[in-house]
Amino acid sequence: MERRTFVKTLAAGAVAGLAPEAAQAWGGSEHGASAPFRFLRPPGALDEDEFLTRCINCGQCGEICPNRCIKYFNMENGVASTDTPYIIAREKACILCMKCGDVCPTGAIAPIKREARAIVDNVKMGHAVVDESLCLSFQGKTCGVCYRACPLPDVAITVGLLEQPHVTENCIGCGLCERSCIQLPQAIRVIPSHD
Repeated sequence: MERRTFVKTLAAGAVAGLAPEAAQAWGGSEHGASAPFRFLRPPGALDEDEFLTRCINCGQCGEICPNRCIKYFNMENGVASTDTPYIIAREKACILCMKCGDVCPTGAIAPIKREARAIVDNVKMGHAVVDESLCLSFQGKTCGVCYRACPLPDVAITVGLLEQPHVTENCIGCGLCERSCIQLPQAIRVIPSHD
């Protein structure tokens, strides 16, 4: 058994042995993922279970990120997620430079070419959803900030009358629209694709 696996197994046992209330406070759950906030995985991250199996917590993805949007979990998302990378779009979104996949030594974050078609086909961070009751453009005031922030305009998001945003099935969930939204709370949010 690898040392990393042994330590995670040991810690998971300790968390599982806690009272249910204490385990929840430590981020424990039956799936090991109960973060107290909405988060995204970096672009090209594999499905959550496979990602957690392959990620060796090397930190190279965060080091190469030019936007410095990648952070690392402590215990707030469960033992299995400790030291794994995540992104909070509202704080700092992904600019789709695709460098994180190029440096990932295990393939937990797959390398993807920085081309629109490759990104649309292979990046599944999440999907943006517009709350029309909060969106200025749906309240009779033109805005369009989310559309202009999107790296895939007219592919992932289109605009209608008064720049009303309409998210398409090609949205990959980078979070730039959420980051740029001028409303508080924001009118557009990315729903993560992970469990």
